[in-house]
Amino acid sequence: MSGFTVAKKRFEFLEHISDAFVAGYGDTLEEAFENVALGMFEVMTDTSKVKPRIKTAIEAEAEDKQALLYTWLEQLLIKFETEGSLYSKFKVDKIEETQKGYKLKSTAWGEPFNSEKHPSRTAIKAVTYHAMEITEKKDNVTIKVLFDI
Repeated sequence: MSGFTVAKKRFEFLEHISDAFVAGYGDTLEEAFENVALGMFEVMTDTSKVKPRIKTAIEAEAEDKQALLYTWLEQLLIKFETEGSLYSKFKVDKIEETQKGYKLKSTAWGEPFNSEKHPSRTAIKAVTYHAMEITEKKDNVTIKVLFDI
């Protein structure tokens, strides 16, 4: 066994003619949710410059996994739009099936937007269902989300 590990790709930007298309990866559905959220904020700024100073609890419920993803990402985007909160670290504690669909509990860490510290990249207008995919395999999950910019 070698003495090092290779870092896994957390997310990547996919080609799209007019919007931001992000793929997030994980060993679990929760990890893939976390990584696609990181990709969303990376569209907007350099997340390596966002310090995890403020902790925010976020819960979401929806009828299916795609609606849950949409609702959760939308809540994060609304926090940015209304409070100026940027996030660089995410922890989805649990995604569970309920009688009405699915729910998740999560925490996001970040700090308020500061134009001198956080470079403005591309503004995201909305999360979309268009081209949204959640592919779950035995040992990995891929999520693709198109953001309206």
